[in-house]
Amino acid sequence: MLPLVWLLNTITRLLMRMVGIRADGSVNSALSKEELRTIVYESRNLISRRNQDMLLSVLDLEKVSVDDIMVPRNEIVGININDDWKSVVRQLSHSPHGRIVLFRDSLDDCVGMLRVREAWRMMTEKKEFTKETLLRAADEIYYIPEGTPLNTQLVKFQRNKKKAGLVVDEYGDIKGLVTIEDILEEIVGDFTTSMSPSLAEEVMPQNDGSVLVEGSANVREINKAFNWHLPEQEARTINGMLLEALEEIPEVQTRVQISQYNIDILDVQDNMIKQVRITPTTPLKKSIGS
Repeated sequence: MLPLVWLLNTITRLLMRMVGIRADGSVNSALSKEELRTIVYESRNLISRRNQDMLLSVLDLEKVSVDDIMVPRNEIVGININDDWKSVVRQLSHSPHGRIVLFRDSLDDCVGMLRVREAWRMMTEKKEFTKETLLRAADEIYYIPEGTPLNTQLVKFQRNKKKAGLVVDEYGDIKGLVTIEDILEEIVGDFTTSMSPSLAEEVMPQNDGSVLVEGSANVREINKAFNWHLPEQEARTINGMLLEALEEIPEVQTRVQISQYNIDILDVQDNMIKQVRITPTTPLKKSIGS
């Protein structure tokens, strides 16, 4: 049938040209993201649930920015290079991270990003190991503008051959730290080597339909796990969300209503909300898995 199809197509294009219509020779068969999402949803019998979640996470990368997954400034592990040398060596020896920020007195004065493995190599060599050699071994700090979508940042990490960077705001102030592992975890889930507590360790569903939640739990992760709609635009954690809503540090047993959720403050320490009980007015639709 190919000759007949070719003949019909040729006649059709000639007739269209005669009436002033130009046919595009290429057929656009590309699918939109929403169409791809629909295909993934409808392929449950062909794709495992885990792989399905990973594909959907890839499609959602542009909706998530580095601000949503970064390690906040106050949790960044760094070494003050102006400390006593023995203290610097001790911190290097006990560091649980593969990369560590070097700074002078304040995180605002960063001097480099050190690969801890490189520091260990210099320690074992017979060459002199000093602050000067340590600073020479450190890589230049890679800065990331806040609000950068994850799909864009993943490409930038690859293009610049970087694995970690500091997130800065429009004034150049450091807001947090992002690694390529953080972006990959957004796709495949938490790695077993992660030093941060998993969501399953920070929430505890109750028989009455409420959920005990640590104040440090990530709001966006909770929304994804329970299909909730807690506000996540202004704060990353439950503690930050409540402080943003109340504009003060609450007392224990304070009840706050946000959207369709009743939130009871159970524990407050060191000017931080440590634990709350969240009771949705609608039943839970999804539970935390292993």
